[in-house]
Amino acid sequence: MSIDNILQSLTKLDMLHKSLLEVAYKKTEAIKTGDMDSLNQLLKDEQAHVAGISQLEQQRQAEVTDYLRAKGIAPTDNPTVALVLENTNTDEEKAQLTKARNNLLLTLDTLKNQNDLNQKLTFQSLQFVNMTLDMLRPKTDQMNYSKTEVKGPSKDKTYFDSQA
Repeated sequence: MSIDNILQSLTKLDMLHKSLLEVAYKKTEAIKTGDMDSLNQLLKDEQAHVAGISQLEQQRQAEVTDYLRAKGIAPTDNPTVALVLENTNTDEEKAQLTKARNNLLLTLDTLKNQNDLNQKLTFQSLQFVNMTLDMLRPKTDQMNYSKTEVKGPSKDKTYFDSQA
């Protein structure tokens, strides 16, 4: 059995992850500019990409499992391309698989870094909003009417004389 199907799956996964990376770059700009409408649309696009990636990943796992079974190897719960690389006979197939795998891993690493940046920017924006709200809200100790300042009749003085 050849590795062509696995290579196609890896290439498609790489393309989808690169497309998701473009969405992540656009998300960064939307966060920087505070464009909430654009950010909402980008989040929907991101969800669609993730669904497609999940489907392709299942397909890749099935192809790896089929390849390993054809080679007479019992597949594991999580069949990986590294396992295929260990059991590939020709150097050409190993080179193709290694290149496709490394391309995907590089894209995944770049995507992870971009998502980390987006998370930090979002957190900073949230901190800025909270700081602004704190500045606008009056503090309870700055208000003119606190419980300690309210004066009423004291318990020692009564206006009703019961002895009369």
